[in-house]
Amino acid sequence: MTPPSRATAVGLVSGGLDSALAVKLVLEQGIAVIGYNLRTPFLGGGNEAVVRTLAENLGIELVVEDAGEDYVELVRSPRYGRGAALNPCVDCHIYMLRRAEALRRERGASFCFTGEVLGQRPMSQWRRQLELIEREAGLEGKLLRPLSAKLLPPTRPEEEGLVDRRKLLDLRGRTRRPQLALAKAYGVAGYSSPAGGCLLTDKNFAARLADAFAHDEYGADDINLLKIGRHFRLPSGAKAIVGRNERENEKILEYLDEGGAAFEIVAVGSPVTLLRPSREDDWPAGAALTLRYSDARESDAAEARVWSSKGELGTMAARSREAANSDEWRVGAG
Repeated sequence: MTPPSRATAVGLVSGGLDSALAVKLVLEQGIAVIGYNLRTPFLGGGNEAVVRTLAENLGIELVVEDAGEDYVELVRSPRYGRGAALNPCVDCHIYMLRRAEALRRERGASFCFTGEVLGQRPMSQWRRQLELIEREAGLEGKLLRPLSAKLLPPTRPEEEGLVDRRKLLDLRGRTRRPQLALAKAYGVAGYSSPAGGCLLTDKNFAARLADAFAHDEYGADDINLLKIGRHFRLPSGAKAIVGRNERENEKILEYLDEGGAAFEIVAVGSPVTLLRPSREDDWPAGAALTLRYSDARESDAAEARVWSSKGELGTMAARSREAANSDEWRVGAG
């Protein structure tokens, strides 16, 4: 008699402990796992490296996909609201699960699962939200949540005998103690902190993003620039971004395009300031902001160099008085 082929499941893998434990619980049932991770513009640096290392340690295949342009639109106008910052957690989970379900169908896998814990997050993990998410994702009654399965109605994978419900867990709430104990027992290490990767939960980043959306700045470069530097919205509507260190100065210059201008103070330690778009009427403010954060910050005036992607534009006087209202222009902190 030919033994039955091994079932396969697609699991959301965030790099966090809960999703890693969910993978372990499914693997222990003799089911192969394809880890699914969605790469969005709002993840902090290093998250993908954590996800890849964790998948390798767990011994599973990993599929990483980029979110589409529709994901940014989802963040701009979420159907189900936002959390404390600009995080549309319910809409985001629906989006990810729809993508995971598409991968499941493509690969012929048996079911999808997540590392969600009942009651852990107030916006997206109460029972009502869990039911809403799986319904809107087209997974009603079919989405397995191994960490809290015994507190939830049986899913199709359990009813069909693919998954033994007795080997699943009944975790609930925000305490991490049971998960940490399981991680020790399973030897799971290298996971990220809870919600540590999503910039949308950071109020400073959220303030910058809301300002960018208000000025119709939602391209890839616009969003990536929000992650670095000090941000100022000038009275004209232009954006000035001032580097905080050498690494950020170099990074800022990667976004110096045909429509922008860059500034630095001559002959002293100086940040680089990027002005987008570049209007000559805004140059005095751009130069003054650069002076404010340079080693010549105590001076009333200094010489500033100005250039564009096409080359040098010359030098000009940077005068501190031109940035007298800069605290009012500031977007977010940092």
